[in-house]
Amino acid sequence: MRFLLAFAAMSLAAAPASADDHAMTENTADLTFEQVFASPSLNGPAPRAAKLSPDGRFLTLLRNREDDRERYDLWGFEIDTGKWWMLVDSEKLGTGRELSEDEKMQRERARVGNLKGIITYQWDSLGKGILVPIDGDLLYVEIATEYIEETGGEEIGSIVSQLTNTAESELNPKISSKGGYVSFVRDRQLWVGEAGNEPAPVTPKEADTVRWGEAEFVAQEEMGRYTGYWWSPDDSRLIVQRTDEERVGIVTRAAIGATGTKVFNQRYPVAGSDNAVVELFIMDPDGGNRVSIDLASHQDPAKYTADDVTDIYVARVDWGPDGSIYVQRQNRAQTVLDMLRVDPETGVSEIVFTEEAATKDYWINLSDNYKIMADGSIYWWSERDGFGHMYLFDQGEWVQLTSGDWNVSEFLGFDPVAGGIFMLGNKDSVLEQHVYALGVDYDRLGQHKLRRLTKAGYTHSASMDVSGQTLFISRSDPTQPTQSYLADQSGQRLAWVEENTLDDSHPYAPHLASHREPAFGTIKAEDGTDLYWRMITPEMEPGKRYPVFYYHYSGPGPQIVNRGWGGALEQAIVDKGYIYFELDNRGTANRGVAFEQPLYRAMGDVEVRDQKAGAEFLK
Repeated sequence: MRFLLAFAAMSLAAAPASADDHAMTENTADLTFEQVFASPSLNGPAPRAAKLSPDGRFLTLLRNREDDRERYDLWGFEIDTGKWWMLVDSEKLGTGRELSEDEKMQRERARVGNLKGIITYQWDSLGKGILVPIDGDLLYVEIATEYIEETGGEEIGSIVSQLTNTAESELNPKISSKGGYVSFVRDRQLWVGEAGNEPAPVTPKEADTVRWGEAEFVAQEEMGRYTGYWWSPDDSRLIVQRTDEERVGIVTRAAIGATGTKVFNQRYPVAGSDNAVVELFIMDPDGGNRVSIDLASHQDPAKYTADDVTDIYVARVDWGPDGSIYVQRQNRAQTVLDMLRVDPETGVSEIVFTEEAATKDYWINLSDNYKIMADGSIYWWSERDGFGHMYLFDQGEWVQLTSGDWNVSEFLGFDPVAGGIFMLGNKDSVLEQHVYALGVDYDRLGQHKLRRLTKAGYTHSASMDVSGQTLFISRSDPTQPTQSYLADQSGQRLAWVEENTLDDSHPYAPHLASHREPAFGTIKAEDGTDLYWRMITPEMEPGKRYPVFYYHYSGPGPQIVNRGWGGALEQAIVDKGYIYFELDNRGTANRGVAFEQPLYRAMGDVEVRDQKAGAEFLK
């Protein structure tokens, strides 16, 4: 869970600035905290959830409004013509209805609890339409092409249909793989409806502790899995999770909001206590022909809880292209992961391979960096050599595809024609994420041709279409807010999506005169490890001491220090006369196993000492 360190003018490095010091600063800069959090955002447009349609014709994304930075609408971009149009106006088509408590909690766990309007959507597999949840109801947006006689050309538009309009919320909505069904969770049951027909529950209503079709709390909060059901590739069957929370203890929690505080009783699996019991069932779309998946067999008693075979985690569930089922099962300690292949007719499982923690006293970092191929081979991400790299598992043999003292942070896609894979990583710099392509011309001695596709000096994020042809890339650097563009397999830009140029019309333009670029460097941890820091200072006067705003996350997890755009908030802090400082201690991500491992069952120790070293450096 990520937290923002409370705002503190720390005197670790210096005495607080005087009133005269602040007066001098305010005369040279006018960036206020009110401006930072007002609309429009000083960082420029902030598109979310960019997706390329399955047929490759369109890019869709969520774009925030200029007058309300937290409200998002659905927009479409036709790649061939470069035309934009709004697909769903969240203010016109939204009801403003209060969300259910389950949906509010799920949004909090996904870190989108503050957003309004549309926060997610799903293309159907044929690229004809999009399922859009909004205010607890469902819309279907059909992409339509209309011939215009006056111009003799075609006009792209959209037809919006209301699928549900009820007081109850539809949680985790989906279109089935072939588009024949719409499904969602309501009141602890899974509901399914054929296209054009009213949905109905297909799982039984049981005790209040039993939920169908939902990921349990631990999966959502700690494992990044937010769904509890999965459609087969041909729409004929689906896998549904049944969760029984009866043995999970009840705690009282407070939800603190702008209008007051509400208190809830919630089943919450505190560390060391009983978890929910998770089962998986295969069934027809109407709930019939239910088959239980065997999750308990083949457990190594030395690695699993021998007296309770249900004390496991279901980390990931997938249908393979051939109709097989793959389940990733973890032990309670999260030091062992078994990849199970399940017979969809009988539910019988077998272990395909087992992944173990890369070293003693370490955990397995779960990821979505894998792809199951039609021939049964699997592209797989692992830290087994001490860094996160890509491997190919084929007929029981492993081939390592990337190697070296750097991390692959994300598997982006696969080109089934040319056979190349695409990934995000930090091979060129710890402080920069880049898109790389790896061709099929590798051998088993590790001679791989890895090509960087993105420009040095920026840090990037990216996604790719299902056919591995087109990239959606976002980038920024310390002087350029986030830009996004479409690129081909070579990294060549095809079109800007958000150029976000810092010209006179940009909302940050009035504050460019006071913009201060960060400095980067390293200090040594007590064991000699390099710790990267980032610092922004006001115009410094020799002999003068300055207060420090010291930000840290400390892990395990996100890397904080990078060469990306830091945002307007830190500049506002510097404008007030503070030094802004951050340091990545041991335990944070993208530096390999040895860098992250020290936090294993020891939080509050090594990371505190590393941050103390940062404070000593500031002195």
